[in-house]
Amino acid sequence: MIVFVNTKLDATLKARIQQAIPPDATLLVKQDLPNDEQLAAFRTANVLMGNPDPDWFREPLPELNFWQLDSAGFDKYAQVQVAAAVANMGDYFAWPCAETMVAGVMALYRRIPELAVEQDRKVWVGVPVRNRMGLLLKKRVVILGTGTIGQAVKQMLTGFSCDTKMLARTDPRADLHSVDELKAVLPDTDIVINCLPGSARGFFSAELIAAMTPTSIYANVGRGTTTDEPALIAALQTKKLGGAVLDVTAEEPLPADSPLWSLPTVLLTQHTGGGQPDEDGGKVDLFLRNLQHFQAGEPLENRVDLTKGY
Repeated sequence: MIVFVNTKLDATLKARIQQAIPPDATLLVKQDLPNDEQLAAFRTANVLMGNPDPDWFREPLPELNFWQLDSAGFDKYAQVQVAAAVANMGDYFAWPCAETMVAGVMALYRRIPELAVEQDRKVWVGVPVRNRMGLLLKKRVVILGTGTIGQAVKQMLTGFSCDTKMLARTDPRADLHSVDELKAVLPDTDIVINCLPGSARGFFSAELIAAMTPTSIYANVGRGTTTDEPALIAALQTKKLGGAVLDVTAEEPLPADSPLWSLPTVLLTQHTGGGQPDEDGGKVDLFLRNLQHFQAGEPLENRVDLTKGY
């Protein structure tokens, strides 16, 4: 068995994998191979961990039997065709992403970014900032997507007595199921939190952004490509939108000339939403558990279908 690890890991985690795989198995780690040998090594793999360049799948991989992604999302592999069993990280990033969104929205309401700037300048503002503070308490929230991140966000917001509605096209748990239903409630919504996958490209359109109010906040932890970013920027610049918390953007890293860097009502968390202690260790743990399941002929945790997007 040849195990190819695309994920960049430290020596301790690589050693953990080496100790866990069969003694006669060969471990190939991308970061330890010369650049001109990486693709050829990848093509020999029976087991794969991580998210290689989609271009690496242009040729058939008849030897690949099991592939453990190191992410929850996998929309960039929608066109990839492999016979291997594929699993993703499931809800591993759900709670951290939800915390980032709730923390970001609270930060805007409580003027934390503004106060951080004044602290850096050693300027005591005080009362004028108090008079402009808002509350997350009892806000009306729409969560786009009923997946694990959206469910975690909803659970957190119960502690703030928020009125939450969820949108999903087919999920019976959702309150809203269409663009028209969403557009109808946006004028009475304080916060929209986007947890949609990349397959929903362009979903939050200029029309939907225009339906929001000048005091409302837009937050996105799904994919930057699900939002009409030029329309979002225009709404923020003209103060037709109260603010935005963006963990993801259409292009990453965000270009230096993007207006999002300098808009005072925007909080950029730079795709760190899923960050957590020993993040890579958790990825290795799931990979090894699923490898054991696969070898024993047992169902995988978080098995997915690349072509269906879930």
